[in-house]
Amino acid sequence: MLGWFRKLMPREDRFFDLFARHARTVVGGAEALARLLDGGEAVRDHCRTIVALENEADEITREVMLAVRRSFITPFDRGDIKDLIQSMDDAIDTMQKTVKTVILFEQSEFQPPMREMGAVIVDAARIVAQAVELLANVGANANRLNTLTEELLRAENRSDELHEEGLKALFKQYGSSDPMKYLIGSEIYGQLEKVLDRFEDVANEISAIVIENV
Repeated sequence: MLGWFRKLMPREDRFFDLFARHARTVVGGAEALARLLDGGEAVRDHCRTIVALENEADEITREVMLAVRRSFITPFDRGDIKDLIQSMDDAIDTMQKTVKTVILFEQSEFQPPMREMGAVIVDAARIVAQAVELLANVGANANRLNTLTEELLRAENRSDELHEEGLKALFKQYGSSDPMKYLIGSEIYGQLEKVLDRFEDVANEISAIVIENV
């Protein structure tokens, strides 16, 4: 009965615009992170870009939380809306934490597996952007959403592999000769892996929304 009643009531659909806006900041942050991992003189510029986008993402997240409180009827469960936007925000927050490590230790050169992880992060961010565009009609897009969440999980698995490969290579190169360089590199690898972990959280939230609304 409640589900039937909700279908008849007008919904607050601006959430989908907010999800899309937030997803664009995540994609922008991921692309800047990938360029940062190319190294060179522009590293600081890319760091500033990520910080600015993370601030923008925080503002959008606050808009979503406010809209959840003010809306009489939401397109799907309020808790799911909050969990989804928070998991998306956690992804770009973790990108910013990577930036803090890079700035703190004045890094401008990055290993090939780090750059590969950056490319995987870009792919995952773009998948998220595709997925949130489909949430306005979960029923019609359920199969495609399931496919996209599976792609996000594969991206996270690939990042685990790159993380392990990178740490092994880093240890062989610096484990005994330059322990500090090893520790800094392992910290960057850890942050990059956490970004993909947060995208896995996004995949899980989207899967939950599909299950509950189809």
